[in-house]
Amino acid sequence: IKEDDSSVPYLYNGYYYITRYEKGKDYPIYSRKKGSLTAKEEILFDCNEMAKGHSYFSLGGLNISEDNKWAAFGIDTVSRRQYTIQIKNLVTGEILPVKIENTTGGSTWAADNKTLFYTRKDAVTLRSDKIYKHKLGGDAKNDVLIFNEKDDTFNTFVYKEKSKKYLVIGSTSTLTSEFRILDANTPDADFKIFQPRTRGLEYSISHYGDNFYIVTNKDKAANFKLMITPEKKTGKENWKDLIPHRKDVLLEDIDIFKNYLVISERSDGLNKIRIRPWDGKAEYYLPFSSETYTAGTTTNVDFDTDVLRYSYQSLATPSSVIDFNMKTKEKTVLKESEVLGGKFNKDNYQEERVWATAQDGTKVPISMVYRKGIKKDGSNPLLLYAYGSYGASMDAYFSSIRLSLLDRGFIFAIAHIRGGEDLGREWYENGKLLKKKNTFTDFIDCSKYVIDQKYTSPKHLYAEGGSAGGLLMGAIVNMAPHLYNGVIAQVAFVDVITTMLDDTIPLTTGEYDEWGNPNEKEYYDYMKSYSPYDNVTEQVYPNMLVTTGLHDSQVQYWEPAKWVAKLRVMKKGNNLLYLDTNMEAGHGGASGRFEALKEVAKEYSFLLDLEGIKK
Repeated sequence: IKEDDSSVPYLYNGYYYITRYEKGKDYPIYSRKKGSLTAKEEILFDCNEMAKGHSYFSLGGLNISEDNKWAAFGIDTVSRRQYTIQIKNLVTGEILPVKIENTTGGSTWAADNKTLFYTRKDAVTLRSDKIYKHKLGGDAKNDVLIFNEKDDTFNTFVYKEKSKKYLVIGSTSTLTSEFRILDANTPDADFKIFQPRTRGLEYSISHYGDNFYIVTNKDKAANFKLMITPEKKTGKENWKDLIPHRKDVLLEDIDIFKNYLVISERSDGLNKIRIRPWDGKAEYYLPFSSETYTAGTTTNVDFDTDVLRYSYQSLATPSSVIDFNMKTKEKTVLKESEVLGGKFNKDNYQEERVWATAQDGTKVPISMVYRKGIKKDGSNPLLLYAYGSYGASMDAYFSSIRLSLLDRGFIFAIAHIRGGEDLGREWYENGKLLKKKNTFTDFIDCSKYVIDQKYTSPKHLYAEGGSAGGLLMGAIVNMAPHLYNGVIAQVAFVDVITTMLDDTIPLTTGEYDEWGNPNEKEYYDYMKSYSPYDNVTEQVYPNMLVTTGLHDSQVQYWEPAKWVAKLRVMKKGNNLLYLDTNMEAGHGGASGRFEALKEVAKEYSFLLDLEGIKK
């Protein structure tokens, strides 16, 4: 880890904003410089000072007013993702006495620089359900409720459009979206519904000129399409196609600039970035050559610029931040993550993408990386990672920490299984609800593939997944324990039925469209047929390391604990079974960067010990 690291500065509203770390310190320092990178540094927040006295600390939702004088920010010192919003005067350095508790941490300023909108959470379920309005200098108890999301399958949030003209309240569930808009210059007026919610209609909005641009699945556009509508006529009957639906391309997002439309897409399982000039000139894609890469737009807050900032990395290529001039097509690499030690050479590693065949004939991609020179004789240790839920794509990413495994002979692989959106929306739809078992059988079939192709063998194959990926781990050790020598299940969602029957637990009601509602018999029976806790049997299980956090708000700590307790009673043989509970953290693990490294070291030592690797 580079101890004195710094982010690439970005320019916003006359200031360059920087996040940096100092040697020996766990937490970031947020600062800015006025007008020039040679200007005097202004420290906004030193999280190392703010974290003193707390075993966990997270600063989130940093939000600067348009006059550059006020910063709203959220603090979580428990790791339940319940942030207390405070406000700092950036001219005097004073932090105002107001504390707004139980929020998401996120907020947005109106154009008057004194009205702040934010999201509160339900105190029990932690669902983001209410939008409030706070007046600078006022007491939080006098804040005005602006919107109450009463449907417990929805969450709500608030933000400002990149054009700065509109404030937006969004409400989303797994399958449905609804937005409300308000001119940022009139914060005391009422928000107007953009398009009323219709079950199954998903959309997101971006403002430019006199129009809104809408990424939506309207008209059965499963992979989404881009539509346009006048800002004064926002109902769906006014929406017109701009980029039509394509069966083989997933439209993920757009970035709007004064002279360009930037389109983030996914095809053949890989990210694509397309540039479309507004003046009608020929559009083009950014060229990416690796077969296991990840690329995506990053911090692009400036509307009137020809420069697009994006990041790029692959399994063997450290992450880079790149500025691309969309007019001249010149590329400037601003930063490449440094690999310490002086010995790293990407040419020493081989990247590969292969395709396993699932039991129903579907081809499932696997991305892998290993040190050149390995032999395909079944003797290589291989760590297979996957997630496979919520439509979250698991793109190939670089990790300097992972090099310690690769340099000891490990192969690292990512199985891009159904339940993610790696190969489009249908890939997700075929790995959820009553098709959820495809997620598990895909992983098992990927495991069989790397064994059959002699990359590894059952006594050297290891599996890893966290959260919903921990559910995956719980399912595969019940279904095919003989394929794995070891399994790491992080903050694992393993007691599916009990959790989804308890609507007081965070996330439950909002996820009926992901897993199913077990109050309905068809879903109850299907969910119970794969729920890891409910399917533990008397058999030999792999060596297992199970992790959880005492303050976890996403997967309550008792889920992994009761699962391990049942495994201890039921499992046969002498294979290892560890439960590691972090008593000071939640779903995301330790907050400090050094403590987070120790958690990874613990997992790697588990793997290396099973392989008998001592150096």
